[in-house]
Amino acid sequence: MPLISIAIPCYNVALYLERAITSILEGAEKHLDQVEIILIDDGSTGDETPELVDAWAARYPQLIRAIHQANGGHGEAVNTGLAAAKGDYFKVLDADDWFDSDALAKVMRKLYELREMSAGPDLLIANYVYEKLEEGTHRRISFVGVFPEGRLFGWNDVGHFQKHQNLLMHTAIYRTELLRSIGLNLPAHTFYVDNIFVFVPLPAVKTLYYLDIDLYRYYIGREGQSVQEKTMIKRIDQQLRVTHIMIDAYKLQTVEPRRLRLYMTHYMLMMMTISSVFLRLSDLPNREQERKMLWEYLRQADPDTYNRLRGSGLGVSVNLPGKFGRSMAIAGYRIVQKIFKFN
Repeated sequence: MPLISIAIPCYNVALYLERAITSILEGAEKHLDQVEIILIDDGSTGDETPELVDAWAARYPQLIRAIHQANGGHGEAVNTGLAAAKGDYFKVLDADDWFDSDALAKVMRKLYELREMSAGPDLLIANYVYEKLEEGTHRRISFVGVFPEGRLFGWNDVGHFQKHQNLLMHTAIYRTELLRSIGLNLPAHTFYVDNIFVFVPLPAVKTLYYLDIDLYRYYIGREGQSVQEKTMIKRIDQQLRVTHIMIDAYKLQTVEPRRLRLYMTHYMLMMMTISSVFLRLSDLPNREQERKMLWEYLRQADPDTYNRLRGSGLGVSVNLPGKFGRSMAIAGYRIVQKIFKFN
């Protein structure tokens, strides 16, 4: 059984695929017998992605598997990768992103060491870096001070998260069986499902391990990328769908332990804020009503969480009424966007 399965969803990514795969081959060079790479061609039609996927699998038949499927979107490609995975651990790498090879080598050594000690965590966490290649800038997101280092720990050992510190898909390496045991299934033809991937499994996670290394390099700035502002406005309905799924997953006030509940509430506030701001950025006439409906949906589904989030500073700011409220919410978003360079 491999130590780790790395799934790479592929849709018209011929320009980037080599960089992603090479970063794995270099980083896991001393542990290639412990790795499987699963390339999921999600119905690519615009470039040579299907041919490249097959070529890589033919070049490394013991290491790389190629799967072709009808287009189902990023979430369906992740579902396919998870269903096919044979490794103890499961990691997703988007095809236009890459790993820091030195950091991946450290991850492999640590996971191997922990498995040999029969002490493998449910979730291993590493840092990620926003890479704005066109601007020549980057921003590192670490969790120093939030998580203990150098040992296994539980949620009761977790510190306070800052607003920019969120466990994105880029940070997470889950135990494969844990994801299967909770029946994780991401919706098809929907962007932003990475939020579900890192939110829904958390109450099942009992043991964690944190490595203060910059593993995941998250490429920001590609034309048409899902996190580009104009794309997020266009796809706001998908953002809302994901937010509804996360609201339905738990009544957060019942989640234990308290440290986990606080973090998941923090994450839900981020989702509600993002959804509200992008509804207000849209010029379509029904978006203000949809913003009100989203908050009402939360109130009906989870009144305690609604009261906590609606009364927070962010909850108040994104719900200020009228044109003034809309302009204030957008101005706040612009400030945060400039500081953290997340899209």
